[in-house]
Amino acid sequence: MREPNEMPGHLARRFQQIAVAVFLAEIEDAGFDLTPVQYAALATIKANPAIDQITLAGQIAYDRTTITGVVDRLVQKGLVLRQTSSRDRRARELTITDAGRTTLRRITPAVEAAQQTMLRGLTETEAAELMRLLRKAIAAGNELSRAPLRENAG
Repeated sequence: MREPNEMPGHLARRFQQIAVAVFLAEIEDAGFDLTPVQYAALATIKANPAIDQITLAGQIAYDRTTITGVVDRLVQKGLVLRQTSSRDRRARELTITDAGRTTLRRITPAVEAAQQTMLRGLTETEAAELMRLLRKAIAAGNELSRAPLRENAG
Protein backbone atom coordinates (compact mmCIF):
# COMPACT_ATOMS: atom_id res chain seq x y z
CA MET A 1 0.00 0.00 0.00
CA ARG A 2 1.25 3.47 -0.88
CA GLU A 3 1.99 6.05 1.75
CA PRO A 4 -0.51 8.97 1.88
CA ASN A 5 2.19 11.33 0.57
CA GLU A 6 2.24 9.23 -2.61
CA MET A 7 -1.53 9.34 -3.21
CA PRO A 8 -3.11 11.89 -5.56
CA GLY A 9 -6.04 12.59 -3.24
CA HIS A 10 -3.75 13.43 -0.34
CA LEU A 11 -1.55 15.65 -2.50
CA ALA A 12 -4.59 17.42 -3.98
CA ARG A 13 -5.93 18.07 -0.47
CA ARG A 14 -2.56 19.43 0.69
CA PHE A 15 -2.29 21.70 -2.36
CA GLN A 16 -5.84 22.97 -1.69
CA GLN A 17 -4.90 23.73 1.93
CA ILE A 18 -1.85 25.68 0.77
CA ALA A 19 -3.79 27.47 -1.98
CA VAL A 20 -6.51 28.65 0.42
CA ALA A 21 -3.99 29.74 3.07
CA VAL A 22 -1.94 31.69 0.50
CA PHE A 23 -5.05 33.31 -1.02
CA LEU A 24 -6.44 34.37 2.37
CA ALA A 25 -3.07 35.75 3.53
CA GLU A 26 -2.58 37.84 0.36
CA ILE A 27 -6.16 39.14 0.42
CA GLU A 28 -5.97 40.01 4.12
CA ASP A 29 -2.61 41.77 3.62
CA ALA A 30 -4.27 43.83 0.86
CA GLY A 31 -6.98 44.88 3.34
CA PHE A 32 -9.85 42.74 2.06
CA ASP A 33 -12.11 40.10 3.58
CA LEU A 34 -13.01 37.72 0.76
CA THR A 35 -12.75 33.94 0.49
CA PRO A 36 -11.61 32.16 -2.68
CA VAL A 37 -15.21 31.08 -3.41
CA GLN A 38 -16.53 34.61 -2.83
CA TYR A 39 -13.87 35.95 -5.20
CA ALA A 40 -14.77 33.36 -7.87
CA ALA A 41 -18.47 34.19 -7.49
CA LEU A 42 -17.87 37.95 -7.66
CA ALA A 43 -15.67 37.69 -10.76
CA THR A 44 -18.21 35.39 -12.45
CA ILE A 45 -21.10 37.74 -11.63
CA LYS A 46 -19.15 40.64 -13.12
CA ALA A 47 -18.51 38.66 -16.30
CA ASN A 48 -22.16 37.51 -16.52
CA PRO A 49 -24.56 40.33 -15.59
CA ALA A 50 -27.95 39.12 -14.30
CA ILE A 51 -26.68 35.55 -13.85
CA ASP A 52 -28.94 33.41 -11.66
CA GLN A 53 -27.65 31.61 -8.57
CA ILE A 54 -27.97 28.10 -10.03
CA THR A 55 -26.00 29.05 -13.14
CA LEU A 56 -23.41 30.78 -10.96
CA ALA A 57 -23.00 27.62 -8.88
CA GLY A 58 -22.44 25.57 -12.03
CA GLN A 59 -19.94 28.00 -13.50
CA ILE A 60 -17.75 28.02 -10.38
CA ALA A 61 -18.32 24.30 -9.62
CA TYR A 62 -19.92 25.04 -6.28
CA ASP A 63 -22.72 23.16 -4.56
CA ARG A 64 -26.14 24.56 -5.57
CA THR A 65 -27.53 24.29 -2.04
CA THR A 66 -24.71 26.29 -0.42
CA ILE A 67 -24.22 28.99 -3.08
CA THR A 68 -26.96 30.98 -1.33
CA GLY A 69 -24.70 31.53 1.68
CA VAL A 70 -21.87 32.75 -0.55
CA VAL A 71 -24.21 35.17 -2.32
CA ASP A 72 -25.72 36.27 1.02
CA ARG A 73 -22.26 37.34 2.23
CA LEU A 74 -21.52 39.19 -1.02
CA VAL A 75 -24.86 41.00 -0.72
CA GLN A 76 -24.18 41.83 2.96
CA LYS A 77 -20.80 43.29 1.97
CA GLY A 78 -22.53 45.47 -0.63
CA LEU A 79 -20.66 43.84 -3.52
CA VAL A 80 -23.65 42.21 -5.24
CA LEU A 81 -27.35 42.94 -5.72
CA ARG A 82 -29.83 40.04 -5.76
CA GLN A 83 -33.20 40.58 -7.43
CA THR A 84 -36.07 38.36 -8.47
CA SER A 85 -35.79 37.50 -12.15
CA SER A 86 -38.27 39.17 -14.47
CA ARG A 87 -38.24 35.99 -16.60
CA ASP A 88 -38.66 33.43 -13.80
CA ARG A 89 -40.06 34.53 -10.43
CA ARG A 90 -38.36 31.54 -8.76
CA ALA A 91 -34.89 32.60 -9.90
CA ARG A 92 -32.65 35.25 -8.34
CA GLU A 93 -30.56 37.39 -10.69
CA LEU A 94 -27.23 38.71 -9.48
CA THR A 95 -25.56 41.95 -10.47
CA ILE A 96 -22.25 43.35 -9.31
CA THR A 97 -22.36 46.75 -7.61
CA ASP A 98 -19.94 49.63 -8.09
CA ALA A 99 -18.35 48.61 -4.78
CA GLY A 100 -17.99 45.07 -6.14
CA ARG A 101 -16.29 46.34 -9.32
CA THR A 102 -13.94 48.50 -7.25
CA THR A 103 -13.13 45.57 -4.98
CA LEU A 104 -12.32 43.32 -7.94
CA ARG A 105 -10.09 45.97 -9.47
CA ARG A 106 -8.24 46.64 -6.21
CA ILE A 107 -7.94 42.98 -5.20
CA THR A 108 -6.53 41.74 -8.53
CA PRO A 109 -2.84 42.33 -7.67
CA ALA A 110 -3.23 40.31 -4.45
CA VAL A 111 -4.99 37.49 -6.29
CA GLU A 112 -2.23 37.43 -8.92
CA ALA A 113 0.44 37.39 -6.21
CA ALA A 114 -1.31 34.47 -4.52
CA GLN A 115 -1.30 32.50 -7.78
CA GLN A 116 2.44 33.08 -8.17
CA THR A 117 3.11 32.05 -4.57
CA MET A 118 1.14 28.82 -5.03
CA LEU A 119 3.44 27.85 -7.89
CA ARG A 120 6.72 28.96 -6.35
CA GLY A 121 9.38 26.34 -6.52
CA LEU A 122 8.34 25.48 -10.07
CA THR A 123 9.94 26.77 -13.23
CA GLU A 124 7.67 28.52 -15.73
CA THR A 125 7.61 25.35 -17.82
CA GLU A 126 6.83 23.17 -14.80
CA ALA A 127 4.04 25.54 -13.69
CA ALA A 128 2.49 25.42 -17.17
CA GLU A 129 2.72 21.61 -17.16
CA LEU A 130 1.14 21.39 -13.70
CA MET A 131 -1.73 23.61 -14.86
CA ARG A 132 -2.18 21.49 -18.00
CA LEU A 133 -2.24 18.26 -16.00
CA LEU A 134 -4.62 19.69 -13.38
CA ARG A 135 -7.04 20.81 -16.13
CA LYS A 136 -6.81 17.36 -17.77
CA ALA A 137 -7.42 15.44 -14.53
CA ILE A 138 -10.27 17.75 -13.51
CA ALA A 139 -11.94 17.46 -16.93
CA ALA A 140 -11.74 13.66 -16.74
CA GLY A 141 -13.28 13.58 -13.27
CA ASN A 142 -15.67 16.53 -13.51
CA GLU A 143 -18.86 14.45 -13.54
CA LEU A 144 -17.71 12.53 -10.46
CA SER A 145 -17.83 15.73 -8.38
CA ARG A 146 -20.76 16.60 -6.14
CA ALA A 147 -20.55 20.05 -7.77
CA PRO A 148 -19.40 19.55 -11.37
CA LEU A 149 -18.33 22.50 -13.44
CA ARG A 150 -21.11 23.54 -15.82
CA GLU A 151 -19.90 25.83 -18.59
CA ASN A 152 -23.44 26.86 -19.50
CA ALA A 153 -25.30 25.85 -16.35
CA GLY A 154 -28.94 26.61 -16.03
